[in-house]
Amino acid sequence: MKKALNLILAGLTTLGFALSAQAEEYITLASTTSTQNSGLFDAIIPKFKEATGIDVRVVAVGTGQAFEIARRGDADSLLVHDTAGEKRFVENGYATERADVMYNDFVLIGPSEDPAGISAAQSAAEAFAAIAEAEAPFASRGDDSGTNRAELRLWENAGVEPGGDWYRELGSGMGATLNTAAAMDAYVMSDRATWVAFKNPQNLELLYSGDPAMFNQYGSLVLSKEKHPGLKHDLAEQWHNWLISEAGQQAIAGFKVNGQQLFFPNAK
Repeated sequence: MKKALNLILAGLTTLGFALSAQAEEYITLASTTSTQNSGLFDAIIPKFKEATGIDVRVVAVGTGQAFEIARRGDADSLLVHDTAGEKRFVENGYATERADVMYNDFVLIGPSEDPAGISAAQSAAEAFAAIAEAEAPFASRGDDSGTNRAELRLWENAGVEPGGDWYRELGSGMGATLNTAAAMDAYVMSDRATWVAFKNPQNLELLYSGDPAMFNQYGSLVLSKEKHPGLKHDLAEQWHNWLISEAGQQAIAGFKVNGQQLFFPNAK
């Protein structure tokens, strides 16, 4: 009798956990490795959940892959950093709204000896051209991420088509690319947030930043109900609206690593 009672209680406990899991409201967010690796989501998602009861489960990938996940209908929301690509996503009918959320900038990292002399460059184009001229090792994400797309635009601005043994396309996220650059003693372009949070710099230093061409804007997109009616649109819109609200913007501004603010809210 006691054994039967224990089995019944165990079954009820299991059922209770299952019902609790089913009752939890959440959305799946496709976003970038930079927002995840920097620790931003660990800081702001609990505040959103406290305000709304909705959890956010992040799939952190390169921006190009995040677009593809959202295009397939495998995410409820999208937060990325390729403004031109985001606007095309809306124009092509996959999203109905896009909003600026926050920004930071891209930075050029390299070995402290700076063999290409980019720390003295007067522009990003000059810095990239100097790396190419010196054929100094350069680690590129090579993954169609927002950072990779921005990097390729900066090479184009410099009049350089990168290639050869000195240019390594890794096909990896930002953290992994920084690790490889550190091991290679190579130049690399990173978003500032991931660089500041990076814990394995070895001989690498921030050598160049500040060109307006290295501005890094992040945007949130409301996905199309017509394309994917089965998504959690109501919950996703609450996340989108919270990000651009005063509460969301304050949460973003309050996130710091080593006392340094990494993202700057600019919702209009």
